[in-house]
Amino acid sequence: MIENQKIRPAQVIGPLGEPLTLDSLPPPNTTRWVVRRKAEVVAAVNGGLLTIDEVCERYKLTLEEFASWQRAVDRSGMQGLRVTRIQHYRDLYERQQKY
Repeated sequence: MIENQKIRPAQVIGPLGEPLTLDSLPPPNTTRWVVRRKAEVVAAVNGGLLTIDEVCERYKLTLEEFASWQRAVDRSGMQGLRVTRIQHYRDLYERQQKY
């Protein structure tokens, strides 16, 4: 009898509409986090391909860092992940919340 076995999808849809698998995710030794790579990791978690704990361990991220990526994607899409525009999108989000 199978007890509480978690079934995960073999692939999920990535941020650009492409299929993502564990093999197509950024490698664990990634140090340069461009917008696309961040968005792929967030999509993998949202689709159930990996858990947040697995992502933090695999990529040596803090929970806060990953959570900030998720918030940025939820608020502003992939553009919100651009480091050079973080303050702009944060201000825009705060203004939208006021009205």
